[in-house]
Order: sequence, then structure tokens, then C-alpha cells
Amino acid sequence: MINTEEFYSILASRMKASSIREILKIIQNSKVISLAGGMPDPATFPVEEIKEITQKILNQKSAQALQYSSTEGLKELREFLLNYLLSANRKVDLSNIIITSGSQQGLDLVSKVLLNPGDLVIVELPSYLAALNAFRSYGGETIGIPMDDEGMRVDCLRETLIQLNKEGKKVKFIYTISNFQNPAGVTMSLSRRKELLALVKEFKLFILEDNPYDQLRFEGEAIPSLYSLDEEGYVISLGTFSKILCPGLRVAWIMGNKEIIEKIVIMKQATDLCSPIFNQLIAYEYCSNYNLDKNIASNVEIYRKKRDVMLSVLNKYFPRETSWTKPQGGFFVFATLPEYIDTDEMFMDSIRAEVAYVSGSPFFADGKGKNTMRLSFCYPSEQDIEEGIRRLGAVIKERIKS
Repeated sequence: MINTEEFYSILASRMKASSIREILKIIQNSKVISLAGGMPDPATFPVEEIKEITQKILNQKSAQALQYSSTEGLKELREFLLNYLLSANRKVDLSNIIITSGSQQGLDLVSKVLLNPGDLVIVELPSYLAALNAFRSYGGETIGIPMDDEGMRVDCLRETLIQLNKEGKKVKFIYTISNFQNPAGVTMSLSRRKELLALVKEFKLFILEDNPYDQLRFEGEAIPSLYSLDEEGYVISLGTFSKILCPGLRVAWIMGNKEIIEKIVIMKQATDLCSPIFNQLIAYEYCSNYNLDKNIASNVEIYRKKRDVMLSVLNKYFPRETSWTKPQGGFFVFATLPEYIDTDEMFMDSIRAEVAYVSGSPFFADGKGKNTMRLSFCYPSEQDIEEGIRRLGAVIKERIKS
């Protein structure tokens, strides 16, 4: 028998299975109510419109749709995105944007372009698990900065950067999910965004802004993205159709300064040559001839109701020793339990009670957060949200008693 371990690359040896994906395998039992995965509600998918679009493309553009395409992506789609996402006074053109096969590929490509083993990446505490895995896979080391209700604490960030500079350590970029953060649900305030931009200009660093939930705002005023506020090329921004159209298309994008995008294009050529042009044509046709804003508004109503149900039943069923965030949009609520409760250890108790969540510790770059959990309201029905929180509340109460 061949010993495969002897043949793995350094990259393959670093990689670990996603704890969230492993959880989803465990909870295949239909009786388990899952508050774990961050999957969009299938009710938000414009199925009939996509049927019409697909047939139209095959009838009229089959030679293009079934062929290879440019690495940068469909020109018309990139033009649409620049016009849709940014104000007219933001000076960008097609050299500032590339289409990717999902935002996860964007995280991978940016990591591949910027990170050498031992380079540092600043992240939020907590932060998106798949991003942490992407950075670490290329040898990046993550340093966490605490958040408050306005997002990453820039005062703590400044202190950390000063100390790292004294130690001669190289920080490549700061990673932030600026709107309705995954997993915490927190949104970075406008004043905090401006402080962060001023800081990266001072220290000459990039910001990697992950912005998949931007359009899913339930309340409050929309805040300009970091990318739209930056006019000097410090921000690289990731966006996706996964949360506002459907994730199965795997159509997403990276926006950044021209030099960074040029390098990402070269890396993508070595990765997959190009993202599927058929899927890009579907996305572009929908954006051009159907009402994307109307679809987003419909999605927002669905998710707002689910968010409201979750916040209401958390008050009803969770013990008073617990607390949780109150997101203005997105998919997630982040709960904090008494410090003596380890949500990793409690997980199998919850499975026996036929409810699942994601333990908080994998989201923390500093190894903490063992008394936290991420709760997703995007996929389950309103009835399942209430019953799932009722079951989970009972499990937590039992732990508090014991």
C-alpha cells in the first residue's frame, strides 16, 4: 500500500476540512433542524426566469455560451457591475474587475497573489472560517482584532500594527466583512470605515473587503463600501451573485487596482482558465432584462421576517445568562453563552436534541470563542427557526444547571 502522506505538497498538508461542511454531513437526518449552514432560501431563486433565460441563450448564443471565454470574464457583465455597484464619480474601468467562480475563488486568488509563508493577515475576531482557511493554506498567519457594535476596533488595530512594525513583521492586508459580518452579524460604521482607510494609507497596507451581503439590508441607512470610499487603490473588494440571485451559478467578482487585477488574471489562468461563460450570460441576461432590484427587495422581505422570528424566539427560549447580536441584515446571529460552556462539547447534545448550530471557536484566529455559536436564519422555515431555538435553549439551560 502506497503511503500517500509522503507525496502531499506543503499546501495540501496544511489544508483541513471545513468544520461547517463536516457538520452538514452529520445533520443529514431530516429530523435535525439545522441552524448551521449559511445557504440561501431556495424560495429566493428566480427559477422560471432562469428557465427562460437559459433557453434564450441556447437558441441565440449557443456558440458563445458553450465555448471557452476570456479569463477576465464577460465584458458586458463587468460593465454592468461597475455601473450598478459604484457611483459615477468613482474612476474605474474594466481593468479594475474580474469575474470569479464564487467569492471563495476570490479569496483563494487574492491569497495566492499576496501571501508568502509567514506573512501576516489581520482579521476580525471572529471572522469567516473559509477565509481563514484560504489565508492559512498559503502560509499566511492570522492575527485577530476585536470588534464592537461598529465593527473592527481601529484603536486596537493601530496598537497592533505599531507593535508588529517594531518587531519587523510584515502585514500584507486587513480582511474585513464590512456588512452584516459572517459570523457576527455586525456592520462597520461609516466613521469606522473612514478611520480604517486612513490607517491603511498611513501604514501602506491593503484592505480585502468581503461584501457578499451588501444588498441584504433589513433596516437602517445603506453605508458606502470601503471600495467606493477608497480612491487610491488600497481596497480589494469581493462580491457575489450567490446571495442576491442564486449560489449555483458560482458567479462572483473581484474589484481592485489595475496592477492587482492583472496579477489575479495570471493566477486565474493557471487555476481554471476562465469561469463558465454560460453562467455569466445567465447572470447578465437577468440583470439586463429582468428586475434585479425587485428580486433583491423580495429576498430582503423573506430574510427580514426570518431574522425577526429568530430574535423574538431567542428572547423567549434562551436563558438570561446568554446574549446575541442583532444584525441589520445578512444571514447570521452570533450568540454568547456563559464562559464555562464549551459549544464544541455541547454540539452532540444538541444533535441528540435534533438541532444543529456552528460552534464559534473555529471563527476565532486566537483560538478563543469556545462559549459562542453562529445561528443561521437564512435557510430554515420560520416554524423551524422557532422550534430549533426552543430545542437549543433547552440544551443550554441543561448545561447551565449542571
